[in-house]
Amino acid sequence: MREIVLDTETTGLDPSEGHRILEIAAVEIVHQVATGRVFHALINPQRDVPEDAVRVHGHTAASLRDKPLFENLVDDFLAFVADAPLVIHNAEFDVRFLNSELARIGRSSIRQDHIVDTLALARKNHPGQSNSLNALCDRYRIDRTRRVQHGALLDAEILAEIYVELKGGRQPSLSFQNEPDSCKIVSWAPARTAPRKARRSLIDSVEGATHQQHIGTLGEAPIWFRFAAFQPGL
Repeated sequence: MREIVLDTETTGLDPSEGHRILEIAAVEIVHQVATGRVFHALINPQRDVPEDAVRVHGHTAASLRDKPLFENLVDDFLAFVADAPLVIHNAEFDVRFLNSELARIGRSSIRQDHIVDTLALARKNHPGQSNSLNALCDRYRIDRTRRVQHGALLDAEILAEIYVELKGGRQPSLSFQNEPDSCKIVSWAPARTAPRKARRSLIDSVEGATHQQHIGTLGEAPIWFRFAAFQPGL
């Protein structure tokens, strides 16, 4: 199954207040394994970038002035996504911004049934716990040392790893291919071992006789008859 793990960076928190997307990244995964194909772009938001936002992601209006407009790269972005579901952490935030940008240029909104919200999935798996990207990285022992600032591409790559863990973790040894020719049947047989050497009895003749007398009280076919009779001194 092909899915796209997506993240954005923005000039602020609310598109209804005029805030825009300034970075977008999409990482392709197939059967929850990254393929190496990515879409990544910095975008000219056509407005200022408040200092609070700069502290989060490090992008200023000046550094973005020569970047393409969203409308100039939207076709490439939509072609990359195609009809794959979008895997997004706190999807409501990113989808509102994406749909705002799409509406500006007269494009259709993203379908809600094509969204997988990893925040909702994390809250279901870990109720009552912190489920930020950093917290999930720590919980699943995913390296986040590079995450000094937020970055759409790095966060999408990290989220792809988190998503696999949220879905149960990857177990390559239990992976099965759909193609019959690729299946391998493994037969099992018990390992051959050398004949065991007889061990010297640890009981004496008196104890052995007492034991044989006891066996005689167990009926016609006691389980002891399946084994060799006691022979003192062996």
